[in-house]
Amino acid sequence: MPAVLSEPVRSHFPTTVNTSTAGRPDFISIQNFSFFYGAKQALFDISLDIPERQVTAFIGPSGCGKSTLLRNLNRMNELIDGISHSGDIIIHDHSIYDPLIEVISLRKRVGMVFQKSNPFPKSIYENVVYPLRVAGQNAKNVLDETVERSLKGAALWDEAKDRLHESALSLSGGQMQRLCIARAIANRPEILLMDEPCSALDPIATVKVEELIQELKSEFTIVIVTHNMQQATRCSDKTAFFYLGKLIEFDVTSKIFSNPAQKQTEDYITGRFG
Repeated sequence: MPAVLSEPVRSHFPTTVNTSTAGRPDFISIQNFSFFYGAKQALFDISLDIPERQVTAFIGPSGCGKSTLLRNLNRMNELIDGISHSGDIIIHDHSIYDPLIEVISLRKRVGMVFQKSNPFPKSIYENVVYPLRVAGQNAKNVLDETVERSLKGAALWDEAKDRLHESALSLSGGQMQRLCIARAIANRPEILLMDEPCSALDPIATVKVEELIQELKSEFTIVIVTHNMQQATRCSDKTAFFYLGKLIEFDVTSKIFSNPAQKQTEDYITGRFG
């Protein structure tokens, strides 16, 4: 009889950080990465290194590929039929496309906050603990501790601690977005992706989220997509400018906005196009 080949054993995405390289600039390394929706190419040979525990902003006009690249960092785009890629994305010295890596495990390490707040039609408490319940954690002391820690981390505890069992849909727009951040950090990811998290918020709520981002970067590596130039200058340490699916320039944010190396970057940030 022919030998029966066993299924490859899939493993959790590595979570151990080499402390000798903590803070290194290539915590996330995107290497010659191209991406396709069917026959349409959306990203062209992108290479950049995203530093650990800093905020990196992706800017550029609509349709330039910044959200597409963001969603590839946790393989969210694989929910779309007909996509393909070339090149690689490395986190913790491991390819996120390693066939032995569980995608669910990767997404636990790389949390995501979307453009529009999307709380579940459950209580505030149940929204925060949802990722833990899905993973099989139901110990009340663990859930209670996670709710308090995550809501404090999202600067929402003081506003929500007396209404944890009320519907999350009763919160204001800004509070809902901070609740979604609390839910995203409940599983203690190392990386937090934010796709225009303030675009639907009023100026006061935007300020609160921006202040929160500055607090969170001491614990998380944050990548944010934004159309708001002022927000990029206020929030980010490094900025990448994309145009027509290509990375035009990537540098320290202050340099990008005060002395860009590429004319296309200067034209965009000064409002000549985009």
